[in-house]
Amino acid sequence: MDNFIAIDFETANAQQSSVCSVGVVIVKEGKQVGSFYSLIKPEPNYYWWRCQQVHGLGPQDTDKAQVFPYVWEQLEQRVREYFPEFEAPFVAHNSRFDEGCLKKVFQTYQMDYPDFQFFDTLCAARKHFGRSLPNHQLHTVSEACGYVLENHHHALADAEACAAIALNIL
Repeated sequence: MDNFIAIDFETANAQQSSVCSVGVVIVKEGKQVGSFYSLIKPEPNYYWWRCQQVHGLGPQDTDKAQVFPYVWEQLEQRVREYFPEFEAPFVAHNSRFDEGCLKKVFQTYQMDYPDFQFFDTLCAARKHFGRSLPNHQLHTVSEACGYVLENHHHALADAEACAAIALNIL
């Protein structure tokens, strides 16, 4: 796969619509050509302590951030610089989570959801590596693909790791 958009969301709580950050890596013809990162004011706007422990974000980071529709507009403009028709598929590690977040936040803001295509590097890693790895977590798989993930659970860093995996095994 040479053309895709690696995406990662972090959430503020258990609600999939509570995206509080997004990271995107744009890959065209097998090369990383662009990226995008933004904090997002979550909906609903509250944080679970467990989520804060995982990604380190809290209300102090996102209270003045834009809500999702404005962030999506910026993200879409960035992607269209490389894919004018937004024709590239998304890639995510455990895509059920990230695709679910994207669908839910589109629904929350009553936005029309295009039927985006998603590929899952977690599923691909399980097939590719089998039991040769201790687990198939993002940092483990990315390291097996030659990419060291240094800032796990930062949405852009996770999207970069996902892109590295996709370029290696998809």
